[in-house]
Amino acid sequence: MASIFSRIVSGELPAYKVAEDDQHLAFLDITPLVEGHTLVIPKREIDYIFDMPAEELAALHLFAQRVAKGVQAAVPCKRIGVAVIGLEVPHAHIHLIPMNKVADMNFANPKIKVAEDRMKELAAAIAAQVPAAAGSRTASLDALDTKGGRETASANEPAASAADAAPADSSTAQLQQLTKGLLFLSESDAALEPVSYDAPAGPLTDAALLQAVGAEAGSKVETQELTLFLRNHTADDGVLGDPAQANRFKALQMYLKQELQDVKVYRVGTGPQVQAYALGRTESGKLAGFKTVLTET
Repeated sequence: MASIFSRIVSGELPAYKVAEDDQHLAFLDITPLVEGHTLVIPKREIDYIFDMPAEELAALHLFAQRVAKGVQAAVPCKRIGVAVIGLEVPHAHIHLIPMNKVADMNFANPKIKVAEDRMKELAAAIAAQVPAAAGSRTASLDALDTKGGRETASANEPAASAADAAPADSSTAQLQQLTKGLLFLSESDAALEPVSYDAPAGPLTDAALLQAVGAEAGSKVETQELTLFLRNHTADDGVLGDPAQANRFKALQMYLKQELQDVKVYRVGTGPQVQAYALGRTESGKLAGFKTVLTET
């Protein structure tokens, strides 16, 4: 009788897939220890992982390495834990578990329940961050096999911008990766640029915000909720019409909301071009996020 994982491979059973190639598949564990807990399997059914031929075992771990990078980029954590148990399902598999402490890897912990919408969001965010295999220009789940994906890949190739060259803490470095090649579409296209500023000691008033970002004192400031600001860009059938690009915006949105505190979008100035800053506070006391330009005529 085919294992439950083989039935997922054949399409008989559904799964929240995050990466796939000819020989391997990765999908979210539906009874996870933590959010983002991912399973990596060979498509060929084999019970015991160490019964795999050496070349297949090596290929499985190389695939798992790429998936782990995607999980870590999409789910804020210190490390990706790796475990092979091999008792619960008779089909070789590797657990990739986002972890901030050793206890996150304890399989005796109660499993958590994650809502379906959240599982879909996590799967899309991870899929958008899994790098292509070495020597290949095709990202996992054919994420770049779209007009928007090809444009994003092209945009990633030029020499580093001024924002890339800026000194980066961990938040800024992550934001550089998440925003690279993304465009905000209003009446004109504008790049998303990662930013980091010194945060005021007190509340982030309009005056403090303008001073922090270097805008003219007294400029008009309007605030907006991040999800509302990005709603057209995170919707698969929205302004982008491109699921791969929508997944990248979902990953960015999830990172900002999970990693930063009090994230808001600040619209600074008046038309026809308005500066927009999506900012939140980091643990190190910075204001970080991205900025872009809205064209409104």
